[in-house]
Amino acid sequence: MAKKFSRTSADRRKVGRRHPLAAVALIAVGLLSTGGAYALFTTSATADTSASQEQLVEEGGKLFAANCATCHGMDLQGTSEGPTLIGVGEAAVHFQVSTGRMPLAASGPQAEEKPVQFTDEQIEAMYTFVGSKSPGPGLPDEETIAGNGDAALGGELFRINCAMCHNVAGAGGALTQGKFAPSLAGVTSTHVYEAMVTGPQNMPVFNNNNLTLEDKADIITYLQFLEANPSPGGFDLGNLGPVSEGLFIWIFGLGAIVAITVWLTAKSN
Repeated sequence: MAKKFSRTSADRRKVGRRHPLAAVALIAVGLLSTGGAYALFTTSATADTSASQEQLVEEGGKLFAANCATCHGMDLQGTSEGPTLIGVGEAAVHFQVSTGRMPLAASGPQAEEKPVQFTDEQIEAMYTFVGSKSPGPGLPDEETIAGNGDAALGGELFRINCAMCHNVAGAGGALTQGKFAPSLAGVTSTHVYEAMVTGPQNMPVFNNNNLTLEDKADIITYLQFLEANPSPGGFDLGNLGPVSEGLFIWIFGLGAIVAITVWLTAKSN
């Protein structure tokens, strides 16, 4: 008769025990799976972004060749009809094209704002193309143009750096040889920032050594404050200062006094 054997509790524990490295192996497999999936996703996203960027550059190159290269050259080197665009960056192209200043309608003292001739997608393609050829100032981030800066400090910086041309209230003003500083009323914060970093027309360039990003944000905040708070004194006479105000008093104020005097004299006679 065969002898019957049974496992003891100690034997059962020995058989059911995991290898000491099993937990490490499971963690390693999990990390490799997660890392592989992330790498695959990131690679796919990067490839899609790269393809989209290349398509933008290609489309922008076609638009540039058809609308800009005659004056600025196929390689952005400039010609006798237009300046070089090497180093101007995306901000300059976006400012000039999205305000209608470019393409230039006719030669003159300076390019004037006019209806925009391109869609937002076409404008993006053009500034992406120029930026890919030669890096320069880029478009602002949302934090800089959000209007969350110090309006009082921005007003002080504006009066020091900008008011001599644009007027203390941003109403604009005349310059020499038929040139002018445009009014800043209704100008978007993006365009204000781009003008500061690229110096269009007769405007100087305010890089981050002249005005920091915080300074630019403060100036933009001040201009937004002016936009949202009209003159508390009533009719602002174009915000052109004491000249227009004095002229108004001489013509209408003294004119009214003379008219009343003549009326009183004629009535007494």
